[in-house]
Amino acid sequence: MGRLAMKKKPNEHRRAPIALMACDSGRKFAHSVASEMGIDLLTTKETWFACGEGKFEIKSNVRGHDVYIFQSAVGKQDERSVYDRFLMLLHAVEAAALSDAQYITAVLPYYPGARQDKRKGRSREGISAGLFARLLQSAGVSRVMSVEIHNDSIAGMFNPSLAHLENVFLTNHFSKWIKSNHKSFDVVVSPDVGYLERARAFSEELSADLAALSKERDYSKANSIFTSNLIGEVKDRDVLLVDDIVDTGGSVVSSIQELKKQGAKNITIACVHPLMNGDCWKKLELIYKKSISEGWHFNMTGTSVVEHKDSPAWYTTYKIEKLIARVLEKINSRGSVTSVQDNSSLSSNS
Repeated sequence: MGRLAMKKKPNEHRRAPIALMACDSGRKFAHSVASEMGIDLLTTKETWFACGEGKFEIKSNVRGHDVYIFQSAVGKQDERSVYDRFLMLLHAVEAAALSDAQYITAVLPYYPGARQDKRKGRSREGISAGLFARLLQSAGVSRVMSVEIHNDSIAGMFNPSLAHLENVFLTNHFSKWIKSNHKSFDVVVSPDVGYLERARAFSEELSADLAALSKERDYSKANSIFTSNLIGEVKDRDVLLVDDIVDTGGSVVSSIQELKKQGAKNITIACVHPLMNGDCWKKLELIYKKSISEGWHFNMTGTSVVEHKDSPAWYTTYKIEKLIARVLEKINSRGSVTSVQDNSSLSSNS
């Protein structure tokens, strides 16, 4: 049986005893966060029946507790789909609600449907980001914690009288880690104008210039773009290309090709959500081999939001578990989450 609560620190007022648990797909990430907090995950049981239905059981008393339920919606840790994993999270949230937990936070580092936050010109399609918000609220969640959600406006899809979104910003920590673990960069490039402000934060921390790519997408097809045009100067310069999501790799490869066309020297990618689906690894491996043959340097850093076993030598992982642990502690003690996000001492990858 795990320890349910951490020792109280002087003058620290916790809103309720804290309890951490995880759905199976999110268990490894949850375990790392719990280790940073010095507590154990509660014993739970996730069951999938032959017909495809599932259930979630909590083996400990959580009445009156501040409960945090971890789930990883993406990644290759098992064969479950995004929808299977999300549904199991709903089972877990409802189980905690029916067990009379006082507060329930769904820790969902990658928020599913975040790129489907509006209709984008097509009249007869749903808005998945809002649908997922309503489902979480209906199950009984009081807070959803996500990391660098694709669109901040998704927070407005939650009814604040029922639940709200806690969006954890990594930019301050991630940029400092990049600065301490990589050589200097001449210019930071945003993949599109929508990510420009985050890219600006990287450029300020790295004392680098700022540039952006202007993309035109074909929204009738998934994972496709029309063109990518550069705004700024990259000729004979070392580039840090920053993005929140790398999915199938089509967009990032197009960006790299445009940057090389404009004369960029070495290119490093920094990505918050490295989904790496389809033949993404193969596409980027070809870029790496091309860089070797042409005499320039290519590498990529992704965060531990998505686990990648046996990743190639050109890929490194920035671990965020320590930051997430401190955020949970602040929520539990009614402290300032912003103060954690601004604290550069947590930027270590140890």
